[in-house]
Parts: sequence; structure tokens; C-alpha cells
Amino acid sequence: MKLQAKVLSGYAASLSLVVLVGLWGVFNLWRLGQASGDILEENYRSIRAADSMIDSLERQDSATLILLLGDAGEGRSIFREYQVQFLQWLGRAKDNVTLPSESEILIELETAYEEYLLSVDQLIAAPENRTDEYEQAVRPAFQIVRASAAELRDTNQSAMSAAAERAAATSRQAIASVATAGLSAAAVGFIISWLLSRNLIRPVEAIQEATEQIASGNYDVKLAIASRDELGQLADEINIMSQRLQAFKALNLDKVVAEKQRSEAIIYSLSDGIVVVDGQLHIVAINPVAATIFGTKPELAQGRHCLEIIDDRTLYSQIQSVAESQTPVLPAGTQTADADATEFETADDNTRCAELTVERGSVEHYQYLATPVTTPDNRRLGVVLLLQNVTNLKQLDQLKSEFVMTASHELRTPLTGMAMSINLLTETAKTKLSENEQALLQTAQEDVERLRELVNDLLDLSKIESGKLEMEKATVDPKALVEKAIDLLKIQAEDKQIEVTSQTASNLPHVEADINKITWVMTNLIANALRYAKETIKIMTRRHGTWISIAVIDDGPGIDPAYQTKIFDKFVQVKTEKDVGGTGLGLAICKEIIKAHGGTIWVDSTPGQGSTFTFTLPVTSSTPA
Repeated sequence: MKLQAKVLSGYAASLSLVVLVGLWGVFNLWRLGQASGDILEENYRSIRAADSMIDSLERQDSATLILLLGDAGEGRSIFREYQVQFLQWLGRAKDNVTLPSESEILIELETAYEEYLLSVDQLIAAPENRTDEYEQAVRPAFQIVRASAAELRDTNQSAMSAAAERAAATSRQAIASVATAGLSAAAVGFIISWLLSRNLIRPVEAIQEATEQIASGNYDVKLAIASRDELGQLADEINIMSQRLQAFKALNLDKVVAEKQRSEAIIYSLSDGIVVVDGQLHIVAINPVAATIFGTKPELAQGRHCLEIIDDRTLYSQIQSVAESQTPVLPAGTQTADADATEFETADDNTRCAELTVERGSVEHYQYLATPVTTPDNRRLGVVLLLQNVTNLKQLDQLKSEFVMTASHELRTPLTGMAMSINLLTETAKTKLSENEQALLQTAQEDVERLRELVNDLLDLSKIESGKLEMEKATVDPKALVEKAIDLLKIQAEDKQIEVTSQTASNLPHVEADINKITWVMTNLIANALRYAKETIKIMTRRHGTWISIAVIDDGPGIDPAYQTKIFDKFVQVKTEKDVGGTGLGLAICKEIIKAHGGTIWVDSTPGQGSTFTFTLPVTSSTPA
């Protein structure tokens, strides 16, 4: 019998027992429901009719008293109304006779009521001594009718109590029978399950023991399982596998050694530094370039813990983080699509800055890439660290920044002179110029202003990158920063008919920030949103541990994913249906300002669904987390 058939037969037996117990339970519930239905259907209507007749009778008695007090019209009206109700309920009671004694009680009730009506008529006809007539004739007749109605009610209530006792007895019987059937089914099911599991576990345990021996390197394994089901077939395959592994081990030992030597030769021949560490962060391999960077020799570093060789705590922490999280550390300026931009505890998770500076007479800069090494089943083997010398690139970047700053300074003076000349010419010679000449002059003025804006942005960016831009940090309320930025752009928002709202969490701590610089960042983000938003812009301020996040959310066309990873680079402009101009430096300056504050800035956007620009600022050190 196949393994599936064995399991299904065991489950089928258990399922059959469950079905039988369930059917027996349903039958007993049906019996209980029938008993309960008898209680409600057979007697409830008669009890209700009796109570209603008593109520109507008492109302008629009250009407008789009103008549005695002299208000004959009102008394007769009320009496006739409740007389009709009494007769209606009497008719319903007669239609719902369920007990043998109920018919006799109803006959007595009807006869007594007729005598009561006769006594009331005589009371109405009596010219005097009505009170005596009421006490001697009407009141006794009323008591007889009421007693008959009460007897009808009590009789049905007694019947209901008896039915309830029958239902309780049925319930007890049902509980006992279902419990007995359930326990019996559970016992039988347990026995079947135990027999089936014992039949399955024995070969599984043998297979487990064999696989453990194979995993430990002992390939001389022989399983003896007599069954011809899937487990028996699996045992045969394991026997074949162990034989092949034994042969493969003997055949490939030389190949493994050759591959190891080839890998070491490749590592030693690379011009970049390479360090390979295992899962315990011990150095497995290191080439001469990397050994020189860390001031050691390959033969001295081999086998030692990387903390003994790498004295840079940041680099060691990154290697340790990669070994634990299996997430690579990228070179500075690199972003991945799955980077977590909301990890506020990282000082700069926009790039996860991966740069090492080494001083050996001269300063050298290295970018590093730490990559986890895993097996196909995600078992961690270690980390490979690649170090690239970017000193020349750093120097070129510094020269470029100095050139941009010098060129911007040199351009600022002539541009200012050109702007003043054009403005003067526009004011003094406006009437002497034709419309085409005025249009050319206006175009020249706009171009000069655009150049001045570009020069100013370049100067600001150069100062920030060179560290010459002074930060006047102060403790400030983030809500005040948001309100100030909104006020500065209030007129532009009204002109574009765009609603700008803010949503600030309560009891936010203060942040450490340069008010003017952060206000510039916010106005830049809001101004960008005004260019693309359709109707609304929302600014949300929240706390995340020791960070405050400020998000500018618009309902514009959104940003293509291809641009989201480089939108904060210099001179990058997003291609959209409407050309809004700009220098392409605003977001780059925003990034540098936020970075100088120790925060992070990023964008989340889906094309067609708007964009969200978010940046973080650290709370003041005196604020509890």
C-alpha cells in the first residue's frame, strides 16, 4: 500500500467517526428543538390570551367605576372598547385549545363573562343605589371571570413547566449520549492514529539517522526498509545517493584543491583590495593590496579576527551588519530599489555611506562594497569586502568644486552689471523701443535672472560641499518651521488655487536646526510641489524615536521610478508633460543641507498618484526618546 493510501485510510476512519458523532449530535439537537418548540407553540398563545383577557376585564371594571362616578358617556365608551378586546382574546383562546381541561375552563369563563355583562347592564339600568348594586352583583361577577381567566393562564403555565422538564430530560440524555459517542470515537481514532503513526515513524527515523550520517560526511550508509511505499523508494534513493557521494568525494578532492588555488591566485592578482571573512568574522583570504591598506601582510592577517586587522570601527560595524543581516553595503552614492528609506535610526541611509579614509603620509580614500556570501539555501558563509581607491576621483571632484566656485564668483559681477544695464535700459528707453525689441529685452532679462539663480545655487552648493557654509543651529519647534514655510508661499498657492494644509502630531519635541536653512529646504520642496500639484498639498510632521520627519505630499503626476534614485543628484530634472524650468540644483542643495544636519531626505512616488518628499531631523539631545 502506498504512503498516501495509508494516510488517507487513517484519516477516512477518523472522519467517519466524526461524521457519525456529528449526525448523532444533530439528531439529539433536533429532539431538543422539538421539545422546546412544544413549550412555545402549544401554551404561549393561551397564556397571552389569558393575560390579555384579565387586562381587558380590569379595564372594564375601571370603566364601571367611572360610570358610577357620574361620567356615563366616558364609562360606556371605555367599557365597550375593552369588551370587544376581551371577546377577541376569548375567541383566540377557544381557537388554541391544547389541553383536555382547557375547554371546560373556557366554557366556565364564557358563562361567567355573560353573567358579568348582565350584571353591568342591570347596574346601568338601576336608577338609584348603584353602589350597592356594584358591590353585591357586579364586583362578585368580575371576581369570578377574573378567577376563570387566571385558572386558564395557570393551567397553561403548568403545562409549560412540564414541557420544560421534558426538554431538560431530553437535553441531559442528548449530552450523555453525544459525550459517550464522542469519547468512544476519540478512543478509536487515537488507536488508529497511533498504529498508523508507528507504521510511518519507524522508517522515517531510520531515514533521518541515515541523512544525519551523510550530512556529517559519512557516506557509507545502507538503509534496510522492507516496505514498497514511498518511504521504501526514498530509502533506495538514499542508498544510491550515498554510493554516488562516496565516489564523488574521492573523485573531486583534487578538483576542489585546484579551484581553491585558482581563487587565491585571482584574489592576489586584483588591483583592488579584497578581504574574505567567514561567518565568525575571521579572515579567510586577503590580497596584498588590502593588507597594505590596513598596514599588515597577508600571511600575518590570515586566520585572525578582522577586528584585529581593521581598526576602523565604522567599517567593522558594516561588515558585522552584513554578516548578520545578509544585506550588502553599497559604495557611497549607490541606491537600491529595496532600500528602506524610513529607517530613521541611520544617520544617512540614503546612500549607506561606504567610504574609508586612510592616512599614510598622504590621505587616501577608498570606497568599499561588502557583499554577503550564502549557499543556495541561504546559509551564511561569510562576507567579501572589496576596496576601490577613489583618491584621484576625490581630488578631481575637489578641483571641480573649486573651479565651479571660482567661475561662479567671476560670473556674479558681470551678471549683476548686465542685469542693472538691462533694467536701466528697460526703464529709460521703453518708449523708444519697438514691441519686438522690448520682447528681446525681456527675454534677455529673464535669461540673466536664470543665470544669476544658477550661479547663486552653484555657490551655495560649493560652500556646502566644501564645509564653508556656516550652520547657525538652534533649538526650534518643527511646527513653527512648517508654518513659516507655508506663510512664505501662501500667495503663490492662492494664485494657483492650490490648498496647502499641515498635519502635525501633538507634543512634538524640538529639533536642533538652522532655521533659515531648513526653511529654505521646506520652501524649495513646497515650491516644487506647487509646480506639479493639481489641487492640494499636505505637510505631515511626525516623530520616529529620536527623529522628526517632515513630509511634503502633493497630488501631482508623480515621478518615474527611473528618476527616483537620482533626483537628488546635481543638474537632474524630471521629464514631465509640463516644462517648469529650474536649475536642477534645488534638491541637491536640500540633500546637502539635511545631510549637514545629520538627517536624511528621500522621495516616495507612484506615477499618476503624486509624490511624497520626506526629510528627517534629530530631536534635541535633552528630549527623551
